[in-house]
Amino acid sequence: MSGGPAFVMDFGWRVWHPSPARPRFTPPPGAVDAHCHVFGPGDVFPYAPGRKYTPCDGGRDDLFALRDFLGFARNVIVQATCHGADNRALLDAIAHSGGRARGVATVKRDVTPEELRRLHDGGVRGVRFNFVKRLVDALPHDELTEIAAKIAPLGWHIVIYFEAAELADLQDFFLALPAPLVVDHMGTPQVDDGADGPLFDRFLAFMSARDDIWCKVSCPERLSKEGPPAYSDVVPFGRRVVEAFPDRVLWGTDWPHPNMKTHTPDEGQLVDFIPTIATTPELQRRLLVDNPMRLYWPEEAGA
Repeated sequence: MSGGPAFVMDFGWRVWHPSPARPRFTPPPGAVDAHCHVFGPGDVFPYAPGRKYTPCDGGRDDLFALRDFLGFARNVIVQATCHGADNRALLDAIAHSGGRARGVATVKRDVTPEELRRLHDGGVRGVRFNFVKRLVDALPHDELTEIAAKIAPLGWHIVIYFEAAELADLQDFFLALPAPLVVDHMGTPQVDDGADGPLFDRFLAFMSARDDIWCKVSCPERLSKEGPPAYSDVVPFGRRVVEAFPDRVLWGTDWPHPNMKTHTPDEGQLVDFIPTIATTPELQRRLLVDNPMRLYWPEEAGA
């Protein structure tokens, strides 16, 4: 290993990397890790009783130490299913970030305007709808539509997480939602199908259906059959999205990588994946700085 910070770990689950490599790629100034999580610590912010997995603890201090080590300036912290709709760990991390973090929350249909305003004042700028069956029980579409209507006046967006094969059934519902959409992890393509295969063609057509659909070109460690260090079989997918939608792409580490069963990702290698899909300094700046600032810090981006 290259001697990254020695982070503290909890061995109750597959843990995050204790000493990630120093990336060869240097992110541009102001770069944003636009998809990461905080977990607990569980004795301070308990995990949801109905969760489908229990992660290792991964708190705000460890996240911010990793951010600095990798050369990033800001984080977008996404509420994970293991905390349910209890957003206290998320809000606590944002509050201790010195203005360098924003968040995506999980809420229920009975959320009040007052609670949404409290979340907004705490740095939340979106909600997440998760359709991955191994992680959550399906929620009725009418419940999600009701939530979408409640968050629309705040100018929030909706992060959607789904399996590629489910898009055909979910697309009409997604396109009817009254808020911008942000797709997690390129719609989880099946790499065996190929970047020019029918499933990914469908996904790109979905991205083209509205001009306010964004995509995170993240998580090659979850998608790859080849594995580290280069995750080369995922590169054609990411490059195709970045080149087709350069002003609507984001990137994130997914730290601390919940539910990884194949290997422990090295975040240095994940950062070095970036220039393989965003191949010019201009594309890299859009992906890592301009786009996330426009979506999460528009008051600073001049939007």
